[in-house]
Amino acid sequence: MNIAIIAHDGKKAEMVQFLNEHQDILRQKSIHLISTGTTGEKAKKGGFAVEALLSGPLGGDAQIAAAVAEKRVDMVIFFRDPLAKHPHEPDIFMLMRLCDVYDVPLATNPSTAQMLFKGM
Repeated sequence: MNIAIIAHDGKKAEMVQFLNEHQDILRQKSIHLISTGTTGEKAKKGGFAVEALLSGPLGGDAQIAAAVAEKRVDMVIFFRDPLAKHPHEPDIFMLMRLCDVYDVPLATNPSTAQMLFKGM
């Protein structure tokens, strides 16, 4: 299973905490994590094996969206910061739209991500 992880700057620590809280699931299953660049680096520092792509504003969100369209991503965990402005907002909306188009589960907050993990 390929899981994409993305977190806005104000949510990166929360993403690493979420991964730590669910490391038993992540390590038991054959799960491959891919991420945008900075999120991936934070996850790597937390001890997780992650394929880090470009940073979100530099095209990482678009790379993950392309992987969704190519059916190489089974789930997206995207901890968004709804109170901050993001210059790459069109890429974010494209990723979310493609998750809907290709029926890929998308969690945009820890509670929803937890529910998806419980269903695995």
